[in-house]
Amino acid sequence: MGNKEDLLAAARTCIYERGFAATTARGIATEAGVSLAAIGYHFGSKDRLLTEAFTDETGRVIGDDLELRIRATAGQPPAAAFPQVWAGIAELFERNREVLVASVENLVRIHRTPSEQARMGELSKTGATELAATLAETHPDLDSAQAHALGGLYMILLNGLVMQWMSHPEGALPTGAELGAALSALTGENGARIRENP
Repeated sequence: MGNKEDLLAAARTCIYERGFAATTARGIATEAGVSLAAIGYHFGSKDRLLTEAFTDETGRVIGDDLELRIRATAGQPPAAAFPQVWAGIAELFERNREVLVASVENLVRIHRTPSEQARMGELSKTGATELAATLAETHPDLDSAQAHALGGLYMILLNGLVMQWMSHPEGALPTGAELGAALSALTGENGARIRENP
């Protein structure tokens, strides 16, 4: 790995071990085995390094899994695929509890760090665009505007489910079937009924 990748990995290690409040630029540099100046050279500031490190981590762990779920529904109409994508999402969150706790803490940090808010907006937009591209490839009947709208919906739904799960990890999230039934109710489609999916 190069210095930039070493710093990203070291930032994640420090936060998992110490939390955001106790993570220092010097601690990250020491963990990465690079000079303190390398943070400024590659990222401009410790805050930007932390933003990049955890957005990347969440995308890799949660975003990649969501992409696989979408691709697994190839050949099905988007409305029929929708409940399958969200079935069992709580298990995904449980497997990645440490990442999600750190990511939510990161969002609070960004809220309190105005310099990082625009960058986080850019990264969120990129995530939604990538989801839209995956949806367009998986469901070629979607036009560009539909894929873009659906990518945005998936991003918002994912974030909302994460926040609900974080506030009550032992509570039941809506099943994929329940979310699909809600979508059908909104669109006036009578074909979908709630079927419990594990």
